[in-house]
This record gives sequence, structure tokens and C-alpha cells, in this order.
Amino acid sequence: MPQEKKLKLPSGTKVPDHIVIIPDGDRRWARARGLSPQEGHKAGIKNMVKLTRAVRHWGIHTVTAWGLSTENWLERPNAEVDFLMRAITHQLRVHLKEAKKDGVRIVHLGRKDRLPKFVLDEIARVEKETKNNKKHILNLALDYGGQDEIVRAVQKIIRDGVKAEAVDVKLLDSHMDTADQPYPYPDLMVRTSGEQRTSGLLLWQSHYAETYWEADHFPDFSPEKLRIAILDYSRRRRRFGGNDAEEHLKFRSEVSARLELNWWRLRKIPEGTRFRDYAIQHLKEQYGLSKELAIEAAKLMTQAVVSGEEKRWEQAKRPLKKFYRLIKDELKLAFEPSLATSLEIKLWQDLSDKESAEQATDIEDVARQLYAEIYRISLFQAAKLAHLRVLAGVERNLAERGFGEQHWARAEDYLQKFYSALKERVA
Repeated sequence: MPQEKKLKLPSGTKVPDHIVIIPDGDRRWARARGLSPQEGHKAGIKNMVKLTRAVRHWGIHTVTAWGLSTENWLERPNAEVDFLMRAITHQLRVHLKEAKKDGVRIVHLGRKDRLPKFVLDEIARVEKETKNNKKHILNLALDYGGQDEIVRAVQKIIRDGVKAEAVDVKLLDSHMDTADQPYPYPDLMVRTSGEQRTSGLLLWQSHYAETYWEADHFPDFSPEKLRIAILDYSRRRRRFGGNDAEEHLKFRSEVSARLELNWWRLRKIPEGTRFRDYAIQHLKEQYGLSKELAIEAAKLMTQAVVSGEEKRWEQAKRPLKKFYRLIKDELKLAFEPSLATSLEIKLWQDLSDKESAEQATDIEDVARQLYAEIYRISLFQAAKLAHLRVLAGVERNLAERGFGEQHWARAEDYLQKFYSALKERVA
């Protein structure tokens, strides 16, 4: 079985109906390795095949892949353009059988008056032979520009003699290159190579699309990395310009920070009533639990913390996983308790011996993943939370090692900022 088919998404992942991939960086990838631009494009095309297979495996209906834009393909060297054209048409021929087997309809987006005849002929053939497939759509954007698509749509409307008052969004939709597709509007747009713009791809259709920026060049953007992008998308709350109807946490930032700090300052005391009382108060405040559930949650969290203090990490996982299951069931959150547990334990482990912010920078990635997972926000949105939480942890370590009371004050300050930033995201 191909590697891309072995990758699975966690249960409950909200997958996009339509994903757009802007495959930037083929030539830069090649230059960095002393290869020709053609070798970079060859690696990129091979990778796109892997990604589109993975997308189908995950149940995503439509994928749009940008091959060549109207703005730049005519300016590239003839040899490079000719290689690209022939490589793309070769892939269309080679994978036509697979497209039919998997129920993929192939659609060309873009102009049809400037591409070489052999390319247009192959496009026409695969479009015709896959036109009745309904399980998936693969949009191939060749000689495509977002503004150009809108101009062509308006020209069609004018030629049809449509009156001005009859022009509306639905009419424009019906004249776009994606006109008869079930999911013409992309949910997620991914661009590689560190570029942070969409360059007008599906300019009309993408007004509410989520974006994801990947630092790696496209040939290195593996299905595993695309999976991360989809999980990041799955955590986002999409409001579409309206009010956020989801129920969120209503804790008071300063109270949560003070209660958690009290946890920390009591951690060296054997498990007892005072410790658990603080835990109960904290969990009631942060998650809005009933007294009964807070007592149960505090018992589990206390067991996990005590085991963590003794560096019995595997033993700490058991009560912590039960804790997260309780929180998930009560608050109807969509996170995966096993993943949250693994990330939390790793954060505890990695932070346990750090005494400076410089030592802890690599830990922020774990914290980012943890808070994105639990609170269903993007990795980008979780970055500030992760930074503040790690800084608080470093100050706690310094305080516990006897470097001065001022470190407890700094830890509380960072905790307050952490909870304030969290509330801004989830309230």
C-alpha cells in the first residue's frame, strides 16, 4: 500500500470539501541541490501525484492544483516551459486510468487560447473521459489567473446580453471555470515555500477560504505535512462573517492564573486536601465544571501531577488520559484525549529541567500543538499561548530551585498573560 494511503486522520477531523494547493518552490528546491529547474519540476509533479492520492484517501472531494499562471509562464525559458507542458500531459495520460478507477473528474481551469495544441488535446481527452465521475474532482489550473477568470466571466455575460439588474453572485458563479462543481468555493488554501499570498488563485471563489503557509519548498511538502495542515484547518472556527455560535469557556484570567500558581507552589507537599482543594477550584474556574465533576477531575489531575513530579511519566499518562476524556465528554470538545495526553506529558518532561527561555525555545512547538489540539485553534493562533506558557514554566523552575521569590511573581505574570490570551481565542 502506498505510504499516502497508510496515513489516517484522527476520528472527528473536520476535512475540507475543497482544498487548493499552490506548489511553490520547485526551482528553489532544485537550485539548493545543484539541479536544473526541470529536475525541480519533475520532483514537484511527482509529489503532487502523492498529495492528490492522499487527499482522496482522506475523503476530500475537490482539490485544485496550480500548474501555471497567466502572469509568469510566458516569461520563463522556452525549454523549461516545454518540459512542464510535456510533463503535465504525460502525467494526465499515465494517471487517466487511476482517475477513472477512483471516480475522479479532471477539469481544466484557465485560458484555452494560448496553451500548445498537444496540451489542449490531452486536456480535452481526459475531461471528456472523466466528465461523468462524481466521487472526486481534480482541478488543474493551467494558464490561469484569478483576475483573468473574472474578466472572461464578465465577457461571457456581456456577450449573452444579460441586463445589468440581472447580474448577481449566482450569475457570476455560473460563468466561472468552476461553474458546475458541487464545491466551487475552496475551504483551505495551502501555499508552500514560505510565500504568504494566494496570487489570485480562485480569486472570486476564495473569499472565505482558510489559508495555511508552509515553509518547505513543494517537493518536500509530503502527505505527512499536508495532514498537519488539514488538522490545523480542522481546529479552526469558521464564522463566515457572522456571530460565533459555539459555546466557549468563561473563566476569569486572573483567577485561573492565581489558582494554577497555587498548584505549583504546593507541588512539593504530599498529596492532601489542600492540594486537591486548589485543583478543584482551578478546574471549576477554567472549565466551568460542576462540583462533582471538578472533584473527579481534580483527583485524576492530582494523580498525574504527582506521578510527573516523580518523573513516572508512563504512570502519569493513565489518570491524565482519563482527565481529558472527562473534560471532552463534559464540554463536548472535539480534541483527541490520547493526543492531548501525549503532548501534555512531553511538555512536562521537556520543561522539567529548563532554567532559561533560550533553553526552552524548542519546547514551544510541543506547547503549540497541545493548545491547538485542546482548544481547537490553529497552530498560528496557539503560538502566543505556547510562548507564554513556556516562559511561565521556566520561571517556576527557577523559583523551585531557590533563585528567588521574584521568579514566582514572574511566573504568575506570565500565567495571567497566558490565560488572557487564551480567553481572547476561546471566549
